[in-house]
Amino acid sequence: ELRTPLNSILGLSEALQDEVFGPLTQSQLKYLKTIERSGTHLLDLINDILDVAKIEAGQFEIDVSATDIASLCESSLTLVQQQAIKKHISLTTAIPPLAPTLSIDGRRILQSLVNLLNNAVKFTPEGGSVALEVSYRQQNQTETAVDTQTIFESDQNPKKWGWKSGPLRAKNYIQLSVTDTGIGIAPEHITKLFKPFSQIDSTLNRKYMGTGLGLVLVKQMAELHGGTVSLTSEVGVGSCFCINLPYEPDVSQIEADPLSDEINSPSLPAPPDESPLILLAEDNEDTISLMVSYLETVGYRLMVANDGLETLKLAQSHHPDLILMDIQMPELDGIESMQRLRQSPQLRQVPIIALTALAMAGDKERCLEAGANEYLSKPVKLKQLVRSIQTLLGQ
Repeated sequence: ELRTPLNSILGLSEALQDEVFGPLTQSQLKYLKTIERSGTHLLDLINDILDVAKIEAGQFEIDVSATDIASLCESSLTLVQQQAIKKHISLTTAIPPLAPTLSIDGRRILQSLVNLLNNAVKFTPEGGSVALEVSYRQQNQTETAVDTQTIFESDQNPKKWGWKSGPLRAKNYIQLSVTDTGIGIAPEHITKLFKPFSQIDSTLNRKYMGTGLGLVLVKQMAELHGGTVSLTSEVGVGSCFCINLPYEPDVSQIEADPLSDEINSPSLPAPPDESPLILLAEDNEDTISLMVSYLETVGYRLMVANDGLETLKLAQSHHPDLILMDIQMPELDGIESMQRLRQSPQLRQVPIIALTALAMAGDKERCLEAGANEYLSKPVKLKQLVRSIQTLLGQ
């Protein structure tokens, strides 16, 4: 329910900016970018809320794969670079050569790093600096046995203090640290930092916007990996947030690149008589209007089914080249519709892309098991959808 309206908002703003419905003035393009930017921000907030809800309900599972730490760190810096340039903040890195490959959920640790970097840039005055460092660490058994979820003062500087989220059970760990020259954090505010929907800046004339979920997710993601987060800070001088992840030095180095997500532009449309026929199974009128208009503009023929039973009838009678299947539909849902389609010898090989606002644990697996070739959660990037269609049709 939260994602589906955004599918139309973001999809239509993307399609309009691509001028698929006709040319636009510069002012119109400017306002469309504002709509897209605000919609994307809203989507980020919704995703954070859903992640916290899933973790608290015990329904969140990390998707572990071999991840190159150096590539992950470079990607995180790229995502905050423009924000830093606007404030004239220098971004620096210290990544050791031959940084290891870790078995982690690369997308979630990337999300955590971007959260920390965004905060560092947000709370650092113009002309300051933010540094991202990767380092190998070791601790002895006495350290791992002690619960360190307490505030402690620095031995060298009484104005500087530290905090750890809990005991780290691993002897060897990789530390990803984000250090800034920002406003710093007072010790009495630590209880608010990692509490959902809580912010230090709670006055009516708030200077810094946000939901207060970013650091909650950083802590929870680290703990789901068997790691911890730690923090040192000095008011008016700056802060250093660390993600500590267990690391086995002899782990086999497997090539992986979980961060590649470039979207190619659609190819030129094929002549109408040769255009592939796509069956869109969807009951939301706004989504239908968006999908049909965009996909026809880039060169496909479309037919629409408003429920699962109609989808089966049209598929049997018209033999489409590809089916876009919504999951939550009346009469017959998308899961059962796909299962029945796969039982038909004539339709068994027709590519199916599941397009759904369902994004909870196990939803993707359910769609693939039912017969989908690919799963895309709403709101869907139109260029990404076209790329998936091109791949499945061998274009």
